[in-house]
Amino acid sequence: MSVQRGADGVPFDTVSSVVRQWQDVRPDVDTAPMEIIGRINRCAALLQQAEDAPLRDAGLTRPEFDLLGTLRRTGRELTPGDLARETFSSGAAVTKRLKSLQERGLVTRRGDTRDRRVAHLSLTDEGRAVVDAVLPRQLAYEASVLSGLADGRDTELAGLLGALLSQLEGRLGGGLTPRA
Repeated sequence: MSVQRGADGVPFDTVSSVVRQWQDVRPDVDTAPMEIIGRINRCAALLQQAEDAPLRDAGLTRPEFDLLGTLRRTGRELTPGDLARETFSSGAAVTKRLKSLQERGLVTRRGDTRDRRVAHLSLTDEGRAVVDAVLPRQLAYEASVLSGLADGRDTELAGLLGALLSQLEGRLGGGLTPRA
């Protein structure tokens, strides 16, 4: 599959069209940020629409897998609040997802001996097996999605996105807030 390019050599995509339209009607406005943020948002939307096949095959949503993966990679019990912070989700969203995961036998809940309001969560053996089985398939799927980026461009993109993410995370207290 060949990538269409504009006169400037930049790949042509939906955002290119939007930017060009804005430049036609408002040439006085700098649309450069739209070329980055618009593409990030469009990529995220397309990735979400594609529904990760390995997760779907395992009967999991991305947010559910994020909870399971967080419990697996930390290797310790976590509270619902810990999971909310780790996954940038609301407490209510985490509670709903945990209920489903518990009902399916993937997560277990243990009450705190000192404070009955606190729950400690961990993976069951079945939950650990699901994560360990799905993770390699999910990573292979993601690698195939990125396979069009050759010659180290994936590493370059990862670095640039990491720098942007670090900058944004540093601003979370200054007006940017995560959504569930």
